Amino acid sequence: MNWKHFMIPGLLIMTLYGCSDEQQARPHAEEPPKEQTKEEKPTTVTPEQENPSEPKEEEKEEAVPLPRTLNELALRTPGYTGYLATIDKEDQKKIDELTKDLPDISGNPSEEDLDAYYSHLLSVYQQDFEGPEDLINQLKFQSIGSPDVEDPRMQFKENLNVMVILDASGSMGKSLGNQTQMEAAKSAITNFVQGLPENANVGLRIYGQEGTGSSADKALSCGSSELIYPIGKYNSATFTQALTKAVPAGWTPIQLALNEAQKDLSSFKGDKNTNIVYLVSDGISTCDDDPVGAAENLYNSDITPIVNVIGFNVDSEGQQQLRAVAEATKGSYQDVQNAQGLQNQLDQAKKVAEKWKQWKTSQEGNLGLEQTNNYLDIFGYHSKEFKKYVDERQQVGFTLTYLLQEHEKMSQESHDYLIQKNVDYHLWIEQEYDKLKKELEVLNDKNYAEAIETLEQEYSQNVTP
Repeated sequence: MNWKHFMIPGLLIMTLYGCSDEQQARPHAEEPPKEQTKEEKPTTVTPEQENPSEPKEEEKEEAVPLPRTLNELALRTPGYTGYLATIDKEDQKKIDELTKDLPDISGNPSEEDLDAYYSHLLSVYQQDFEGPEDLINQLKFQSIGSPDVEDPRMQFKENLNVMVILDASGSMGKSLGNQTQMEAAKSAITNFVQGLPENANVGLRIYGQEGTGSSADKALSCGSSELIYPIGKYNSATFTQALTKAVPAGWTPIQLALNEAQKDLSSFKGDKNTNIVYLVSDGISTCDDDPVGAAENLYNSDITPIVNVIGFNVDSEGQQQLRAVAEATKGSYQDVQNAQGLQNQLDQAKKVAEKWKQWKTSQEGNLGLEQTNNYLDIFGYHSKEFKKYVDERQQVGFTLTYLLQEHEKMSQESHDYLIQKNVDYHLWIEQEYDKLKKELEVLNDKNYAEAIETLEQEYSQNVTP
């Protein structure tokens, strides 16, 4: 397999999506002038009062600068990322709601006005792009056990232990269609542990499993976390029974869960154990605690764990906190929207476990082949980001045309300017991801340490202040 396999679906997406990029917006309602009573008569006459027919000039909205790097692109707060058809009546209502606060450009706007308008509209449909840092952290995780990696934390040891810390707060009962988030998580975790090597150990801790989401139960819920499957070899019947305790209930005490996980792993010191921890949460910690500090303590302990964080259908505020937890442990953060996404992320650990099994049996194994396969898996990142770019470009374009044709919110000239700006901006995104793809293609011939060092030099420090 090579990168071309991912280019084919990308080209198909472009063919299907590139047919029409046209769309629209709504102005602020003007406030009526205040009636003036005799008692309120001013002593000084203002220019506005001299010319009551002249409307007061509205304060101009400044354009939020567009990102200049992929890292800056990844830091933008996601907006509405679903698909809205401009010919569907219900979707039209949603578009009207999303765009009701856009600035008024129905008159004769300047380029500055139009740029501010585009910036505002773009934020409405902002996709959740992943920057190179997310890819670099994935590469680091895949490098565990590679002979050229010198960091002792990333080297295989005699034992492999995988700890999953699962959110059992009430919000995990949200529906994903045919199942709840909790049901999806249980299924993904079960498939994951079933595929671990026989000699690997697994543990499962839940948090927020007691009480309810009410204020009266906050103290109870914020003090609840339980190791429902102690770290040890996988046993199907015992693990299945343990999962029955994972029922969506109360608040989200992430600090407590991390502190308790550190105790769970305290006897598995890093000199003889490769310890991998997965924190799975569907939102921000709600217990007035310090999850980032707890993550730092866990990371700096003699357990020397590798900590990865998975945000499961998380809003933008939750993503920021969970990403900070991952950064504190130099681990990866991945945001997933469904059961398959969660399964895919856990499967990354399964691949590392398979490499550990090879190392365990041969002390060498076929790690070179695994390295190549892992790189090819990560190339899938580009197909995913490419789809986001196409979806965002389309939705902005369709909305502009809808607002022009259905509501006459702008002139044809303004519409054409905004459409071209939309095309140019998303062409820049496409070119940046293409550049990254080509660099990865070259790096595939290098070892992990060289590849990661090269990527970090190129991308980790290029977030422009």
